[in-house]
Amino acid sequence: MKKAIGVAALGLSFVVGGAFGAAVRDWHDLGKARDHIHEAQKELNHARAANNYDMAGHGVKAERLLTDAEREISLAIDAIRAH
Repeated sequence: MKKAIGVAALGLSFVVGGAFGAAVRDWHDLGKARDHIHEAQKELNHARAANNYDMAGHGVKAERLLTDAEREISLAIDAIRAH
């Protein structure tokens, strides 16, 4: 269970760091980051199901953070397209 949470947290930090740490050439770069978030969400759902969704509230929090990250990246893509 701790390993699954760690993997989800590592994936989230990698995606967010990659999305904001490097220069964005166009919105496609952010689209790739968003795709990685979707993959992390799938992996998190598998981990939560394998642990009967009982992860001391951390699975729910990780899911919420991934959803927030996906929303922010989508807003960033919209802002880039608007320019």
